[in-house]
Amino acid sequence: MRTYTVILTPDTEVGGYTVRVPALPGCNTQGDTLEEALANAREAIELYLEDLRASGEPIPEDTGDQAIRVEVAA
Repeated sequence: MRTYTVILTPDTEVGGYTVRVPALPGCNTQGDTLEEALANAREAIELYLEDLRASGEPIPEDTGDQAIRVEVAA
């Protein structure tokens, strides 16, 4: 079992969320709801890792880095 950080960004124009997996370059997805976006993220990660295994490439580990929002005076 592996754990990966996902970054969900609300799409304010059309709704839903875009999802990015920083540890897996190019592994992106989306969903109309938070639940759908997370389910799609799990599927995208599984397919990405499956592809890496099939091509004999190493499986990247998630560094555990997390995005934290910082408020500053503008």
